[in-house]
Amino acid sequence: MAATFGTINTATSPHNPNKSFEIAQPPNDSISSLSFSPKANYLVATSWDNQVRCWEVLQTGASMPKAAMSHDQPVLCSTWKDDGTAVFSAGCDKQAKMWPLLTGGQPVTVAMHDAPIKEIAWIPEMNLLATGSWDKTIKYWDTRQSNPVHTQQLPERCFALSVRHPLMVVGTADRNLIIFNLQNPQIHQTFATAGSDGAFNFWDKDSKQRLKAMARSNQPIPCSTFNSDGSLYAYAVSYDWSKGAENHNPSTAKHYILLHVPQESEIKGKPRVTTSGRK
Repeated sequence: MAATFGTINTATSPHNPNKSFEIAQPPNDSISSLSFSPKANYLVATSWDNQVRCWEVLQTGASMPKAAMSHDQPVLCSTWKDDGTAVFSAGCDKQAKMWPLLTGGQPVTVAMHDAPIKEIAWIPEMNLLATGSWDKTIKYWDTRQSNPVHTQQLPERCFALSVRHPLMVVGTADRNLIIFNLQNPQIHQTFATAGSDGAFNFWDKDSKQRLKAMARSNQPIPCSTFNSDGSLYAYAVSYDWSKGAENHNPSTAKHYILLHVPQESEIKGKPRVTTSGRK
């Protein structure tokens, strides 16, 4: 039976200084990715404990567990199919799985690499799955076929990947940033950044201004995501391995998934001011 397990933090705590809604029973190890369904407020989290978990998130901040499945090794990334019927996940077992969780189907392997898969993206305009790996390749997959339709060589291991068709931005080791043009622009004006400093910020792309500086958590924020209409922002507070295994104690480490409700003042763009002071 699904139980409600979202909680509202009314008191400030070191991991949650912004008093965000908190999902209880989070993963038992570092959280590697968060993905909202494009069709409903279903939130998926992947973790170093080999698990992929899904919750239904209500606008009140309450949450209900929907389902879970596992990989053989730590899971590093996730994304949804554009129709909201399936989740793709991948990680250290060098394979990507498609999980039709809304219909109760079993996960099936749809992609393989020669090294762990760090990033994954569904590209609905092309009906293809893109996987970025530490084997220094991006592969594009038709999920009905066992072989990739195209393999793109990278100069180094893939560490980050984001797609807004027609553009794909890839970050690799050795500080490479590569932009691939895939075809028809879609531009979002406001975006969020989060990182090892424990802070998340909202930015206006056009004015190049930070719209809101949020209070810092006492741990890194390794991943975050907006829901489909931008009314909820989910972020993880968890060790991100940036300081290596010697700074991580699994027996005492705490991991949290928090939900922030963006206010208009936090995400609405500001008029750009020129050097002459005129708008």
